[in-house]
Amino acid sequence: MTRHLAITMGDPAGIGPKIIIKAAARLKDRLAEGKLKLTIIGSGPALRFAKKQLGLDIEIPEAQMEGDWPNLCLIQADAEGEPILPGRLSADGGRMAFMAIEKGVQLALLGKVGGIVTAPLNKEALNKAGFHYAGHTELLAELTGARGSVMMLAHGNMRVSHVTTHVALEDVPKRLTPERLRLVIDLTYKALKNLGIASPKIAVAALNPHAGEGGLFGRQDIDISAPTIAKAVSDGFDVVGPVPGDTVFVKLRAGQYDAVIAMYHDQGHIPVKLLGFEIDPATGKWMDLSGVNITLGLPIVRTSVDHGTAFDIAGKGIANERSLIEAIEFAERLAAAR
Repeated sequence: MTRHLAITMGDPAGIGPKIIIKAAARLKDRLAEGKLKLTIIGSGPALRFAKKQLGLDIEIPEAQMEGDWPNLCLIQADAEGEPILPGRLSADGGRMAFMAIEKGVQLALLGKVGGIVTAPLNKEALNKAGFHYAGHTELLAELTGARGSVMMLAHGNMRVSHVTTHVALEDVPKRLTPERLRLVIDLTYKALKNLGIASPKIAVAALNPHAGEGGLFGRQDIDISAPTIAKAVSDGFDVVGPVPGDTVFVKLRAGQYDAVIAMYHDQGHIPVKLLGFEIDPATGKWMDLSGVNITLGLPIVRTSVDHGTAFDIAGKGIANERSLIEAIEFAERLAAAR
């Protein structure tokens, strides 16, 4: 069965165009055989520049929102203004990123694609263009009308969902509510089932050091997390916690859990990215990145790369496409489960 996905370019000034071209080249056999269909949404000039710079012989014809599409094609996100230069932050880059997402969501909601895979956008450029969102997750929730969405990062057996993401640390305790935590548990469990895990086991990370140490370091783990976890267990879920944050990810890596629910952005992102980044010990520079960002709770499938626009290397042709290919593979699995 052919899996048809939309790939949104993100900010054309970032590495999105390069990794899309590289990924399409690596997937050309599956595309040619009709096992996979990719509709790219973004900037035509940026994609053509990336293709020329990389010297890859791959045909990507332009298409319209309506009509039949070849297995690999491009839909222009919006009319081009001034040239969007690699590595240059601009309102036009933010606008193109938003328009690509908007069109991708539209196609997914209409059932014309099985899901969307997003290349990175730049939050500053997005807001400069007048679209005031903290990131992809919040933008997608509004465009799809989702009442509650959850960010999950995945790298190998490291799967981490988040109670909060792009908020100040001082606001995290206020956002840890029984309703929010239960939603994250429910959506994480469903996602694990969709990924083929028959009996998911989930750990909830503690908010405070030592899970509050009997109340000495805060009572959120005792008064909010523990009762919510107990209720989920009584409803038939295999959930444990709150487990202190300094050991829970070691246990996840050891395979004792199928996923961890983190309380805030850095608590969940640091362990996944630490393992996902491959560093060259001779130069200290990162050579490869593995990891996928999955948005749970949407009426559509959405996965993304687990990195940013990397303006510092945009236009140099050295960006790595591994995370994008992994995001495509996750989207295929989740779309098949639906």
